[in-house]
Amino acid sequence: MNATHNHRRRHAGFTLIELMIVVAVIGILAAIAYPSYQESILKGRRAEGRTALMELLQQQERFMTQRNCYLAFTNTNGTVATQANANCGIDSSFTVPFKTYSGDGPNTGAYMLSATTCGNNLTLAECVMVVAQPRQPDARAGNLQITSSSIKSCTGTTTDPKLCWP
Repeated sequence: MNATHNHRRRHAGFTLIELMIVVAVIGILAAIAYPSYQESILKGRRAEGRTALMELLQQQERFMTQRNCYLAFTNTNGTVATQANANCGIDSSFTVPFKTYSGDGPNTGAYMLSATTCGNNLTLAECVMVVAQPRQPDARAGNLQITSSSIKSCTGTTTDPKLCWP
């Protein structure tokens, strides 16, 4: 009876080798799964940013029909400032009537939104570029941008435009 009891006790646990194999397998799976998970999170945030830009562009078009110009504004860490435009009767105290962030709240959204002129000597009566700046780093996509003339771009390191605007 005593010999049987010792035999059972010897096989009751796991050996160190078995535990190391399990740890190695879990490590390999995590090394494969974690980057895929991170990329999925970035894709979701980019989709949120694109949606917010399209909504902002619609609001800018509505503003254009009412004022005959677009509204330029900056958004630095949640501090929104209007850029004066005497041609439209807008001074720096003008309150931005648009949502200036993506997502549900100003502190929880993945992007901060702003608007500026398209450049190339165009005025705000002719063209506006709306920009979504990520709150979390996104080196591949960077800022998402779209103009009122439907030119879509991003400022990141990617050479694949479908990464930003699929």
